[in-house]
Amino acid sequence: MQTAVIIVAAGRGTRAGGNGPPKQYWPLGGQSVLERTLGVFGGHPGIGPIVTVIHGQDRELYDQASSAFGDRLEQPVIGGTTRQDSVLAGLEAIGPAAPDAVLIHDAVRPFVTVEIIDRVVGALGSTDGALPAIRLADTLKRAEDGHVVETLKRDNLWCAQTPQGFRYDKICEAHEAARGNGQADFTDDAQVAEWHGLDVVVVEGAASNVKLTTAEDFAIAERHLSGGGGSAGGEWRAGHGSDTHRFEAGDHLMLCGVRVPHDKGLKGHSDADVGLHALTDALLGAIGDGDIGVHFPPSDPKWRGAASDVFLKDAAERIASRRGRIANVDVTLICEAPKIGPHRQAMREKIAKILDLGLDRVSVKATTTEGLGYTGRAEGIAAQASASVWLP
Repeated sequence: MQTAVIIVAAGRGTRAGGNGPPKQYWPLGGQSVLERTLGVFGGHPGIGPIVTVIHGQDRELYDQASSAFGDRLEQPVIGGTTRQDSVLAGLEAIGPAAPDAVLIHDAVRPFVTVEIIDRVVGALGSTDGALPAIRLADTLKRAEDGHVVETLKRDNLWCAQTPQGFRYDKICEAHEAARGNGQADFTDDAQVAEWHGLDVVVVEGAASNVKLTTAEDFAIAERHLSGGGGSAGGEWRAGHGSDTHRFEAGDHLMLCGVRVPHDKGLKGHSDADVGLHALTDALLGAIGDGDIGVHFPPSDPKWRGAASDVFLKDAAERIASRRGRIANVDVTLICEAPKIGPHRQAMREKIAKILDLGLDRVSVKATTTEGLGYTGRAEGIAAQASASVWLP
């Protein structure tokens, strides 16, 4: 039975955070995640053609990750707007090879084993589809408005993994039918097969066959690769930044990228966004790359009145150029006025957008000095910021 493989690598990976490349191209123990995944399937003697579905902007990243495999891999194909679209593009691409079966695998499951692959392929001799899974071990609770209302039975419940294997013609029919019926919200290919009436069986997966979704997942994976003693081939860094700007005449001020109405403005060479300035310094501090004044000197007229998101983006790009990633950021604004609370969410969203981070990785807080000092006398605003960064 000829078995083809589709590696789904077109996602953006926003839950993992960071301003660098998508998580399938992140370094993991000296290799990119995708390279590790390709290595498992590329080295399996029972696997035929391998097609990777990528995002249209990622060809250079893919070429770097796949360079060690030479002619072992088929040419990549460009994915669609949904996972289903991407898988269907992969199915169509391997059609000329006329495989008997196909395995569909998440690029960000680099710890799949040969044994799991063999169990999935072996099951396809007598059924339409098969997927690896592990029994649910945790107690399930159903909650409403944050309150537990029911404990669910976990008997016969499994956590699905990939690769999910199917008879090639069967899964093609299922995906085509789903597209023709406007069904685009399936969470995996087994659900597409189930909806189409195919028989799908469960085979034994492995707890180690995890999907790397969040920054914490990557930290755990690094510890796993290094034998539990720390991050393999990298380290965590912490950075701190602070800034102060005095008030001047005006009708608004910029704070964390948000225009805040006020009876005063902030004095500065740029837009005087004290929050973004402190955060920029925190990121630069984490990688030991000077401060905002080094890269954007106030003596340079080019930056007069500049929006401070330019500075923050530059710091993030410096981290990305080192193949690093930002785990989280935290900004504290110190002032008596204006009130920060009504604008806090907009500030978090602005920073998250600039740094391409999940909103849960961005914190903006505010405090006063109880009337003490220059902020207490309403002479200006201060800000402090911290950031966690991982560098390979």
